[in-house]
Amino acid sequence: MPDGVDSFADLIEPFSRRGIDLGLERLQGALAELGHPERRFAAVQVAGTNGKGSICSLLHGALGAAGLRCGLYTSPHLVSWCERIRLGSSEISAPRLRSLLQGLQPLAQRHALTPFELITAAAFQAFAEAGLEIVVLEVGLGGRLDATSVHPDRQVVGFSTIGLDHAEYLGNTLGLIATEKAGALSPGAAAVSAPQLPDVAAALQRRAAALGCSLLWVDPLDGCGEELLAGSLHWRSGLPGQVQRLNSAVALGMLQTLRQNGWKIPDQAITAGFAAARWPARLQRAWWRGVPLLLDGAHNVPAAVALRAELDHRRPGSGSSHPWLWVIGILANKQGPDLLRALLAPGERAWLVPVPGHASWNRDSLLLACPELVDQLIAATDLPEALNAAATARASGQSGSQLSARGGPQVVVVAGSLYLLGSLLASGELSNTAS
Repeated sequence: MPDGVDSFADLIEPFSRRGIDLGLERLQGALAELGHPERRFAAVQVAGTNGKGSICSLLHGALGAAGLRCGLYTSPHLVSWCERIRLGSSEISAPRLRSLLQGLQPLAQRHALTPFELITAAAFQAFAEAGLEIVVLEVGLGGRLDATSVHPDRQVVGFSTIGLDHAEYLGNTLGLIATEKAGALSPGAAAVSAPQLPDVAAALQRRAAALGCSLLWVDPLDGCGEELLAGSLHWRSGLPGQVQRLNSAVALGMLQTLRQNGWKIPDQAITAGFAAARWPARLQRAWWRGVPLLLDGAHNVPAAVALRAELDHRRPGSGSSHPWLWVIGILANKQGPDLLRALLAPGERAWLVPVPGHASWNRDSLLLACPELVDQLIAATDLPEALNAAATARASGQSGSQLSARGGPQVVVVAGSLYLLGSLLASGELSNTAS
């Protein structure tokens, strides 16, 4: 952690032995003791596999631009736990979060809360005490048993694209995973979903029908680049990438549904909020010691496929059809071989690094599963070593075994884990960062 960043380790790590333990009863009991702060504000919730954070950022921006007292709760964080809780346009302050967590220690011990449940309780307290009208909640894991689903008034639930991830907790088939995520719906709520694969769509339809929920399907918005169109609405998206055409469509559908429920959200607020939205470590541009980087978590296979499609769409070099250089770190519990195959094109080189503080895939293990990448994967001890090596290759004009006519690729792509990007952002060595 950089100087001045509170890790809250003394208040959160004692609960880490609980790990991930999905369920609602513990947090419900704790919130009851607190006088049910979660009942003092309305909420919208976003579930799915990839794109949840972007949708939440768009929603929060539009609600704030509409003049509503709104909050935002997301996970995971990149550098500080404070990133997870926004009161209006500002992150919760470190002293305020520390005070809340200190006050919750006895209650958290009595109810054996997990770290995620503890920070969720603190967030709900902060939102209630700030007098917020409506809060955007990003599901942490799954939906049916996720801590955010204890909120009793989630009027609209949005679903980003759903794919295979966290199979060890949610099930080993797309249908089982979708059923868990669809479990975020509660009776009478309205659902808005991106297009889904057949098994996923069927799970959402079953859950919505069983609970009497409306279900609105949305298609990607029209547009080119960051210029987006939706009927008479036109704006330049604050979030880069073609995938934002779909994320923006889900957010727009949720806002229009809220408007039908009586919330005053003018069109101007939607376009202004979407244009001002920012979401770090997703196609984020930055500089490291004079080397241009592109940062994108791409921490599961669907996200890797989306990142590859975006890079192919951009095609920055003229001497090679695939001029990208990579620095990649992958958590051991992820589908490392499949993720790498989705990211790397033939001839591209990737420096593989351990994710700081986490069990990670290494080069030897990956090559056992994908020996065809033997000439593309290079082991590096840590992130600085990998970035230096990639920068050297870039300066010499090497992209894999090929030379680019433009003197190498425009950027080095850092991907594979949000924790990896968090450690890079926390290093203090990046400059001129922008989404």
